[in-house]
Amino acid sequence: MPDTYNYPVEIEQDEDGRYVVTFLDFGWGATDGATRDEALGEARDLLRELIAATMREGKDLPEPSRATRRQFVVVPPVPIALKAALYEAFRDTGLSQRRLARDLGVAESEVRRMLNPDHATRTGTIDRALRQLGKRVTLTVGEAA
Repeated sequence: MPDTYNYPVEIEQDEDGRYVVTFLDFGWGATDGATRDEALGEARDLLRELIAATMREGKDLPEPSRATRRQFVVVPPVPIALKAALYEAFRDTGLSQRRLARDLGVAESEVRRMLNPDHATRTGTIDRALRQLGKRVTLTVGEAA
């Protein structure tokens, strides 16, 4: 299970002068922008979708590779990073959704919503579920790029 969902990207300028961003760890997906900053902003949105699509497909999220000097690191929106952490922790335990719901004292439908990347879930709810699964959330704040 990854302990971070920050992924490196490659940025290249195409023949039209646009900046094209790709996430090599996922093996698919690209976005672009007129400027490097715009392309990186679009990359954040794309990373959210790459993580969500992987979760919807029931696949393992790739371990983020180490960024090279020529790469940028894209940090996903906090809500999808928390959902990804819960998704991975849940899959690692082998528990059923019904069992997790019982352990948390909630309806099974609530667990389905927590694991749904397209459904908003309160941070405290995800934190509680992660703790039940033996994980904890930590927060690191760094300088803006």
